[in-house]
Amino acid sequence: MEFQRTDDAIWSAIDAETNRQEEQLELIASENNASAEVIAAMGTSLTNKYAEGYPNRRYYGGCEHVDEVEDIARDRLKQLFGSDRANVQPHSGTQANVAALMALLSAGDKVLAMDLNHGGHLSHGHPKNFSGEFYEFHGYGVEEDTGRLDMDRVREQAMSLRPKLILAGASAYSRSIDFKAFRSIADDAGALLLVDMAHIAGLVAGGVHESPVPYADVVTMTTHKTLRGPRGGAIVCNDVEWLKKINTAVFPGGQGGPLMHVIAAKAIAFREAMTDDFKTYAKNVVENANILAETLVGRGMRLVSGGTDNHLMLVDVTAQGLTGDVAEDLLHSVGLTCNKNLIPYDQQPPMKASGVRIGTAAITTRGLNGDDMRTMGAWIADLLHSPNDDSLAKRIRGEAAAMAASHPLYKGQAAAAR
Repeated sequence: MEFQRTDDAIWSAIDAETNRQEEQLELIASENNASAEVIAAMGTSLTNKYAEGYPNRRYYGGCEHVDEVEDIARDRLKQLFGSDRANVQPHSGTQANVAALMALLSAGDKVLAMDLNHGGHLSHGHPKNFSGEFYEFHGYGVEEDTGRLDMDRVREQAMSLRPKLILAGASAYSRSIDFKAFRSIADDAGALLLVDMAHIAGLVAGGVHESPVPYADVVTMTTHKTLRGPRGGAIVCNDVEWLKKINTAVFPGGQGGPLMHVIAAKAIAFREAMTDDFKTYAKNVVENANILAETLVGRGMRLVSGGTDNHLMLVDVTAQGLTGDVAEDLLHSVGLTCNKNLIPYDQQPPMKASGVRIGTAAITTRGLNGDDMRTMGAWIADLLHSPNDDSLAKRIRGEAAAMAASHPLYKGQAAAAR
């Protein structure tokens, strides 16, 4: 679809962001770089179509083609994760959680979820989020000495609390999650089990993290992050009765018309995630994270839990006399983008924090390998150990720019991506 640019202010900002993504190395664990085909799908005529309802049960006419798109997306999602049922309409991972909690709970029900300060997500009970407003959330956390979940402790809490639902999943936990153990705990406590696999969906699809689908009553996810699709959410389950409730909770419970252009992009991403290339990608994401973590530890940096099993790590910067916001700005100044993050038992306020969260999903998409991780780990450690060394920062900035330039994001497809 050809067009003429007429809005200079907006296109200037879009071009600047495209250049920033090309020129900087993205270490934010929740970000990735979708394929040019996924991005192109979001700029199609499907953006014009209202399609409230579900395929063959719409509240608008003219939905025969978008019905086909949504059916393909649902079928691919079910195949990708080995589930019987799927909903691809949630606009985001949080919207997926809205629908799942509405379907599974009544207002005021007790929920046991990962403590927000230990790696949980805002939609897992933050007091100003819908989840904390409408449900009674209680938190489990990691052990102070190990930085890991102790499933015996989680069991003790569950048996004492007897929640209606246990929520497994995190936004800043670097170790594998034992879904089988969570299922056992939920069964013993008489609770439902909801898994939010937003961060690890791509690792599950690629076979490098255990799948929660055989264990959970309902599984929510985002379609970007490690899954490398468009920004959006999705839900899978194996029970038709739960799906009926979920469908009603998505529409009309929490959303109106679905974004059909995004659903088309999701369908493309699901197909991409079923390829052997994606399996190799997921394996490389985890390998890169391990090498980067080992390099940081070897250079004197403390990581929460001592390392990683997945795509991310939490770096504690207190020993360097820094706070997370300062470390984030330092790294960004040399072209390494990450985010400040609370660490377990943090004494700093959230907008300062004591750590930074680093992930390898996006840089692995660019084709960076283990040697690049060793180089990058040295950059990060050197800069955080010597935050006032301008000559060091200048050198790293130049070397990081050269690394980014040697691994272009779209390899000649930048026009399609824009």
